[in-house]
Amino acid sequence: MMNFRALMMDISSLTIFRNVLKDHTVEKLLRIIDDICEDKTESMRLINDYSEFASELYKHTDNLTRYMHDVVLEDENIYMLKKGAGEEISPLLEERLSDELLILDNLAKINCDDIISAIGYNSLSKWKTEDIDFTKIYTDRIKDIDKYGYGIYAKNHIFVIKDGKIKPVSFPDNTRLSQFSGYAAQRQIVIDNTLALLNGKPANNVLLYGDCGTGKSSTVKAIANEYKDRGLRLIELKKKQLHEIPLIVETVSRNPLKFILFIDDLSFTENDDDFATLKAILEGSVSSAADNLVIYATSNRRHLVKESFSNREGDDIHFNDTMQELLSLSDRFGIRVVFEKPDKKLYLSVVEDLARQYKLNMSIEDIKKKAEVFALERGGRSPRIARQFIEMLKGIEE
Repeated sequence: MMNFRALMMDISSLTIFRNVLKDHTVEKLLRIIDDICEDKTESMRLINDYSEFASELYKHTDNLTRYMHDVVLEDENIYMLKKGAGEEISPLLEERLSDELLILDNLAKINCDDIISAIGYNSLSKWKTEDIDFTKIYTDRIKDIDKYGYGIYAKNHIFVIKDGKIKPVSFPDNTRLSQFSGYAAQRQIVIDNTLALLNGKPANNVLLYGDCGTGKSSTVKAIANEYKDRGLRLIELKKKQLHEIPLIVETVSRNPLKFILFIDDLSFTENDDDFATLKAILEGSVSSAADNLVIYATSNRRHLVKESFSNREGDDIHFNDTMQELLSLSDRFGIRVVFEKPDKKLYLSVVEDLARQYKLNMSIEDIKKKAEVFALERGGRSPRIARQFIEMLKGIEE
């Protein structure tokens, strides 16, 4: 029979993993153990608390050990932060880590039958446990912290900014590089720059510009998906959130992972305050403040700034200087990649590749003929139009 009182004393002593006790599911488990220790064994209350915990656990898994395993590995604690930042760990902290991992290992393997026996009511839900070595798993994770990360970055790889904080995206776009057709040379430029970042080499901020529907945004998202297991994370910003970049840099600069700050569909008007913000950021070189971070931006405009007729005619005494400043913002990106609207040959090549990916039954020649008509009806060719057409055909076939 488990010694619940000794276990509760050990759990109360947790220091490094203190935040684990605040996990919603763990809290419910600890409430049951605490009541058993205090002899608060009113059967109705304990049955209710037990069932609440089981219900909460079942939302994630029926395996308590695996649930605790995930909570512990994702915990953003002082030991993990110091390791991630490359700081030296004191022997006392190392010793305490070992002790606490053993405590959490015991909690993770608590047998539901022991609790049911203490409650004295047999008709209750059950969970599984298994014999895994928390200490070894945690040590192995620490060795590869630059690939796995910690906290929210261990569980997720795509993020947005909400209310001034970095928040994970629960259901991100799952586009993969293998799904693309055409523009291989353009994508390779961005891939090579990303690999430089992942390998700890100098990497540039990148501007992907060109026509709508050519795959600029999808390329960035697919790269984030492709290399998430190598420690790549993507944080997407809206243009009005550019002022958040310095705070983001401060937040992630000591993180062992690598980050893409992604700004989609970027453009400015002449007197746009956000224009000055981005210009200052690019001139200050984000990468000089954080060598684990780059900015990737997409735009349908080569120069990023919407020009008016007054700009062109010149109502400014320093007209040439003003225009040069407006039109040179894109030059502050170290790499600029052009995604031009495809000609007929490239468009049909994309259509053919997608038709094979989707395993359409119609002949390639008939597909190409229909694809041309489809594009003309929608005002022009693009990879997006090609995919919409193929998906339409696949839907009809099914």
